[in-house]
Amino acid sequence: MHIAEKKIEVRYAETDQMGVVYHANYIIWMELGRTQLIKDLGFNYAEMEADGIISPVLDIQASYKKPMHYGETAIVKTWIEKYDGLRVTYGYEILTESGIVSVTGTSMHVCVKKDSFRPILIKRVYPEWHEAYEQSKK
Repeated sequence: MHIAEKKIEVRYAETDQMGVVYHANYIIWMELGRTQLIKDLGFNYAEMEADGIISPVLDIQASYKKPMHYGETAIVKTWIEKYDGLRVTYGYEILTESGIVSVTGTSMHVCVKKDSFRPILIKRVYPEWHEAYEQSKK
């Protein structure tokens, strides 16, 4: 199983009036982690989108454990939790630099044709991605 890591410096604009990272920003960080994982596997979303394929979120879940603050560095760990050739579920852990878990979560995606929103089989359209996902999943 491959686990991608992405470091993110917490910016002031990502915090709320309580001085902690606003909850929705963790979802954005999950996207950055997912993009890093795909890059680590040798692919990128931009090329897929240029082919007219997009990957919308079907479901997303986040459990908040410990708030992060401005000036800290978040480490986003991302892996393929489940993959069936059509849907992919990514797993996430967002940690402090000292290794304390701040957020855990998952997001489920499917690839669809941009113009019709009809699902595609990754195995058929992107056999290299399919193989990389099969080899990398949990």
